[in-house]
Amino acid sequence: MTSKKKLSSLLGTTILAVGLAGLLSACGKEEKAAAPTATTAPAPELIARKDLFGNPSRSGASISPDGTSIAFLAPRDGVMNIWVAPIGQIDAARPLTADTERPIRRFFWAPNGTQVLYLQDQGGNEDFLLYGVDVATAETKLLTPFEKTTVQIVGVSDKVPDAILVGLNNRDPRWHDVHRLDLKTGQLTLVYKNDGYGGFDADKTLTLRLASKPLPDGGMQVERMDPGGKTTSILTIAADDALSTGISGIPVEGGVAYLLSTAGRDKAALYTLDLKDGSTKLLVESDKADIGGILTNPETGAVEAYNVDYLKEEWIPVGDAVAADIAFLNDQAKGQWAVTSRSRDDNLWTIVIDRVTEPAAFWLYDRKAKTLNRLFTVRPNLEGKPLAPMQALEIPSRDGKVLVSYLTLPPGADANGDGTPEKPLPLVLNVHGGPWARDGYGYNSEHQWLANRGYAVLSVNFRGSTGFGKGFTNAGDKQWGRTMHDDLIDAVDWAIGKGITPKDKVAIYGGSYGGYATLWGMTNTPDRFACGVDIVGPSNLNTLLASVPAYWAAFFEQLARRVGDPRTEEGRALLTERSPLTHVDKIAKPLLIAQGANDPRVKQAESDQIVAAMKAKNIPVTYVLYPDEGHGFARPANRTSFYAVAEGFLSHCLGGRQEPVGSDFDGASLQVLEGADYVPGLKEALAAKK
Repeated sequence: MTSKKKLSSLLGTTILAVGLAGLLSACGKEEKAAAPTATTAPAPELIARKDLFGNPSRSGASISPDGTSIAFLAPRDGVMNIWVAPIGQIDAARPLTADTERPIRRFFWAPNGTQVLYLQDQGGNEDFLLYGVDVATAETKLLTPFEKTTVQIVGVSDKVPDAILVGLNNRDPRWHDVHRLDLKTGQLTLVYKNDGYGGFDADKTLTLRLASKPLPDGGMQVERMDPGGKTTSILTIAADDALSTGISGIPVEGGVAYLLSTAGRDKAALYTLDLKDGSTKLLVESDKADIGGILTNPETGAVEAYNVDYLKEEWIPVGDAVAADIAFLNDQAKGQWAVTSRSRDDNLWTIVIDRVTEPAAFWLYDRKAKTLNRLFTVRPNLEGKPLAPMQALEIPSRDGKVLVSYLTLPPGADANGDGTPEKPLPLVLNVHGGPWARDGYGYNSEHQWLANRGYAVLSVNFRGSTGFGKGFTNAGDKQWGRTMHDDLIDAVDWAIGKGITPKDKVAIYGGSYGGYATLWGMTNTPDRFACGVDIVGPSNLNTLLASVPAYWAAFFEQLARRVGDPRTEEGRALLTERSPLTHVDKIAKPLLIAQGANDPRVKQAESDQIVAAMKAKNIPVTYVLYPDEGHGFARPANRTSFYAVAEGFLSHCLGGRQEPVGSDFDGASLQVLEGADYVPGLKEALAAKK
């Protein structure tokens, strides 16, 4: 359901680049700190930050409905734009768009195949508008010409090639009215005026069939929508199930919808939901983890496979339709794989393959010929570089929970292959955002970067993370700064006990909720971390919840239920006590704070407040602001400048290796509002970039 998807990405599971730092020890100089090595073997080649975090060469392959063309993202004059190429002729690609300011990140083929549609905001404000570009002429049109509007895609179907359904909150910022968009004329026609529904589901004819309404207790009511707009309740989703239950599509035949649900169980299973009487029928389940997603036939919408992601992701067929294809890909991919698009006749699929120690690559899979041909490598400059393997782990918490975690060690540090370095290494605890999200196995640019610089890197799925059953997720309710943080400390203690790291060489680092965890760690467990890097992290939970975007109205009750209710005296007291700002006087170690000025989720005031409080108490802090960014850093110049500063900070704090800054600040909007004096060389580097 739409509201579920919003909530699961609440505090930034899609941050494009996280991190920022202070105490740059050698900005723009060739100086390198002594690298912590586990053996006497020479340190691996230093991988350039721009190869890790700059623009990819190509990315995001998607096949046209008729199977004749491939669209993808690639730089045009340094900015990621949409390109299109004939099948089998990637090198003959031509650009379709010409955005000069902000990278395009989300696009899809119109069902008629004559246009590519994409969403774009301004400066990270997340007011995403919908654009269409004609494949033949490259003419681009703004299809939703409104201000202060965030467009939602409600329905796309190959059965209706010249129209799609979109949600627009230009009338009431809280609720998205559903409109039918004529792709030929650009005309928008109101389908449903929305005054209280969090999301809608349409069938293959673009007829609205289901609507979800938030309930006062944080649950959801799923209602059937009749042709005249009348609604009838057919399913109630309890508040405890709301993060793990939702509609996953409506097939052409059968009068049912697909439903992922944890009602009456812990792990999310796949059901059919009868659209007449609301009855459910179990299709598939797993006792390992939630079913995370399904693969459906592009013509019929019938489910053909599902995935389960516990330690690693795997796809499991439903019936025989794609069973042979899954077996073939499991054998040939030599790594984790995922389908990114399918032609209408379903013969050609685009596949992305992740082998961890190679850059990701997109491939074209021909089902009839049973061939798998590489389309392109996302970051070819990383081919042959010393990328590090990742370990998938189960770490016990103090109260008996299992914390699925991922550890990356520097290349060569584990000479005997037993999973631990020959000598303890400085460790970076990299905390994911959300918090209703999860870390997973696979190539991770930050893990590779930090491991290459000489650090062990640990990512932990603390309680509150999703995918491991509702009991694990719900165990995080009102546990910000409590057992959620205990899980992080338990994982650090595990690493210390295993000889992976010494206890005085651990940094905490994260974006969004991970930024909150960093601030909480620096204020409430200051003896456990040598330094912290907070990126767009909330410091005051009362002001955070008072300033969420208006269109989060559909899941605000869930937010209040799981974090704390700012509308009650008890809730406000809890939020105050769990706010790092309340405990700012306990900060005793180096801290860097990074913020995007246009962030609509964690507003700049969250960083401003704690920086001002630190200044008032004469506590040193480095504060970096990007005026043209939002909840994360999308522009490559901003990303590479951030990682350059972060790298210097961590090198000073933990002693890892450092690449000279070089041109990494060129074109960046980086502003150092506080603490430049605490960052040796930073003033000079900033002056040089001007």
